[in-house]
Amino acid sequence: MSRVGYNVRQAFSQMGRNKGMYFTTVLAITAMMLILGLFFVSFVNVNSFARSIGKDYNVIQIYMKDGNTKEVTEAVGTALLGMDGVEKVEYVTKDQALDTLKDRWGDNGYLLENLPENPLPDSYTVHVSDKDAANDVAAAAPGIEGVDDVVYYRDTIEKLAQLSHFIEMGSLVAMGFLIVVSIIIVANTIKLTVFNREKEIGIMKYLGATDWFVRAPFLWGGIIVGVVSSVIATGLTYLIYSRITGIIGSDITRILAVSVVPAEQLTLVLLVMFLCLGIGIGVIGSAISIRKFLNV
Repeated sequence: MSRVGYNVRQAFSQMGRNKGMYFTTVLAITAMMLILGLFFVSFVNVNSFARSIGKDYNVIQIYMKDGNTKEVTEAVGTALLGMDGVEKVEYVTKDQALDTLKDRWGDNGYLLENLPENPLPDSYTVHVSDKDAANDVAAAAPGIEGVDDVVYYRDTIEKLAQLSHFIEMGSLVAMGFLIVVSIIIVANTIKLTVFNREKEIGIMKYLGATDWFVRAPFLWGGIIVGVVSSVIATGLTYLIYSRITGIIGSDITRILAVSVVPAEQLTLVLLVMFLCLGIGIGVIGSAISIRKFLNV
């Protein structure tokens, strides 16, 4: 522990002597992590939205025409239940549909209470076994007497899946590029610090100091830079994301009936991810910069 304490004190000492370089390095790595953090929260929300809609992938909504007789409505249900691949058919009245919509709107549900009349139609919710069955039912249902419209989310879900994949790939490419840039920045910062201490390092080596003894303060310097950048980037990402969700989160919930992921749920994940990334960048950058001076 005394060795660790000595190395940490030496790291802070050399950072104090090179405040400008280390400050610039922290800013650069923080900016990199902030970009990655915004990519990450976007990816998480798109995935969450896709999963929420994906629950309806094998569910088809069949909306009935206004004024249908009870016999026509029952005949539609019988026809739907008789189709291949249909596992279950549920009849939903317009009043039930309105109550469900109020529940989805949450605190904003009161906005639906003063409507002059219920604008929602009666409907059937059809559960199918697979995508092929869903396609067949969606194609055949409009031809049944009494059916007004068919809603099937397949195209929406596929587009969301493509968007999620695009954001994921974009995040990975951006992460790879920014990590390389950050390592170079850290390596150059540590290298300049090593230049300033070149004579001191030479004396230490002459007196028998081991390579690890010389290297350790620089490694700790890189780790400290990574940790500080991680904490700052996490805080900034949280502030930006919570601000955005505070402004548009309720609107998304009301319009799409899908809530955004709360900022509090992502903060710990972001902090752990950034700490691992920041420490790794600091260690690798430091190791690269000190390597040639130790002839290892």
